[in-house]
Amino acid sequence: MTKAAYLLTIFFSNYLYAQEFNISTIPDSLMANANVIKRYEETILEIKSPGKYISHERHVYTILNGKADDYADYKTFYDRFTTIDYLSGKLYNAKGKELKHVKKADMADYGDIDGYTMINDIRYRVCNFSNRSYPYTVDFEEDDTNDGVLSFPGWIPVQTVDMAVQYSKYVIIAPKDYEVRYKQLNFAIEPVVIQKGDAKIYTWEIKNIHARIPEILAPREQEIDARMLVAPSDFEAEGYKGNMSTWENYGKFIYLLTKGRDVLPEETKQKVHALTDKLTGDREKINVLYDFLQKNTHYISIQLGIGGWQPLNAEFVSTKKYGDCKALSNYMISLLKEAGITAKYVEIRGEENSLPIITDFPEFQFNHVICCVPMQKDTVWLECTSASLPAGYLSGFTSNRWGLLSDATGGKLVHTPKYDFNENVQARKITATVSDEGNLSADVETQYKAMEQDRLEGLINNYSNDRISEYLKRKIDLPTYYIQNFHYTEYKKDKIPYIKESIQLTASNYAQITGKRLFINPNILTKSNIKLPLNEVRMYDVELYDEYTNVDTVSIKIPDGYVVESVFQNVKIQSEFGTYTITVKVTADSILYVRKEVNFSGRFPASDYANLVQYYEQVYKADHKQLVYAKRE
Repeated sequence: MTKAAYLLTIFFSNYLYAQEFNISTIPDSLMANANVIKRYEETILEIKSPGKYISHERHVYTILNGKADDYADYKTFYDRFTTIDYLSGKLYNAKGKELKHVKKADMADYGDIDGYTMINDIRYRVCNFSNRSYPYTVDFEEDDTNDGVLSFPGWIPVQTVDMAVQYSKYVIIAPKDYEVRYKQLNFAIEPVVIQKGDAKIYTWEIKNIHARIPEILAPREQEIDARMLVAPSDFEAEGYKGNMSTWENYGKFIYLLTKGRDVLPEETKQKVHALTDKLTGDREKINVLYDFLQKNTHYISIQLGIGGWQPLNAEFVSTKKYGDCKALSNYMISLLKEAGITAKYVEIRGEENSLPIITDFPEFQFNHVICCVPMQKDTVWLECTSASLPAGYLSGFTSNRWGLLSDATGGKLVHTPKYDFNENVQARKITATVSDEGNLSADVETQYKAMEQDRLEGLINNYSNDRISEYLKRKIDLPTYYIQNFHYTEYKKDKIPYIKESIQLTASNYAQITGKRLFINPNILTKSNIKLPLNEVRMYDVELYDEYTNVDTVSIKIPDGYVVESVFQNVKIQSEFGTYTITVKVTADSILYVRKEVNFSGRFPASDYANLVQYYEQVYKADHKQLVYAKRE
């Protein structure tokens, strides 16, 4: 620990040791709705230079029940930039008596290898405390030296909705002329700033934060709980220098990392020209080269030092036939450049329903790289880690969010396309027959488009038929059924792909027969099971992420000898959350049922939650309506 960090820790020690770790010292008000209490936390960040900082962390949690046992596990990472100087963990019982104490040498040490990473220099130490008697307390402390600065640790006092916070603080010690950059979210406490010699010390404190009552469909913690982003201004790692004060400057650094890494082997250049020289349109050339990339490379992650930010060069990828998202995107840009097409390198956050980046705070907020090709009338987006997506389609993994485009002029934020309910479409046609015994046999033809096909696209391109069969068994909501056959056909010529699914199935006792009556629900495969709790008091806005259209057209032939006795009315529901319609037509021996549901995304005020509950309740009831037939006398 540095001298400054040590002095600050001693300064705050009276608060820590006065309360001890006895459960009785926790205020009763903090126990409400909590599974874990953050008793004490400190993060001390001392910036030594643009290329070096040291840090001290201490985290003390009282775990009240088994729902919070994850906090008894401590996992810390290190690599060629980060050295763990000190590490310890302590376990206490409910009365604050120490039960166990471990140091760094006692903690298991592993390489951070997953199924996609070929090699990296990331390792981690892990400590696992558990205690069968609740409550118990864990105390973890760590000091690190970081030679190579690309980012700083942020501050997240409240980590989960079921956590209460007794005390948390964050301290920055920086040279007095260093530009300290931070972004406070959801709290307005100003730091206490003092100057001591040539250093400025910034201190934030938070006390007595209560656990929240979880609310379904609430905004994510990033938009509710107090947290702070901290980022470098000038920084340096492995000889590369940059400035992160603006997105433009940040982009100049990324461009520096990629500059000169686009040189292709002569053989690959010739291949590019053989594929594209006779083509007249840029879009056609993009499609051909993207197909070449997909057929001749595969994704493997290699993360070594600055290589976590810098792509492998194009020659390496061309020769070895693999690379990570950075390397494959850089390779695609190089292929396009050889064909006379300018493409751009875009950092982005890849994840379904990803947390939005903070656009007014330049910082390393990304975990993925894609490629984009600006054209006169459009921009073509390319996900270079996929071996199966069509050129121009991003999927839910990177669509509808901000990314950072970097080139020689610097960086600028760009927004990827959003796929809405006009594109995310599931259109299903079912032709079915009900037997005298109430059994159902059905031919099901479904078209999944855009994000509605994403999960299925991954399955059929990466897994066996047995795995797909397991998926169908979980997906289909019928009591007893058997899938006789299934088949998929992909259509990728347009930038919005779709998949056609053909299924033949049978379902025993689908229609209920009671005496002389036959009860049948014409909604065979798209029943809503959403039933939301009606809260007496709603604190937070309602956040709906999914936007889609589902259309089912169902034709059912009923058995001979029955006449219709009861038909439900057509349904039409319109709301700010979506629209829903049902039409049903009954003839002498058949049913024609059409269901259409359009779901809107968006944020709605808390006062609208009751209307959302009512909307889903109406949809649920309509989806479970039955027709009644009587046996002809």
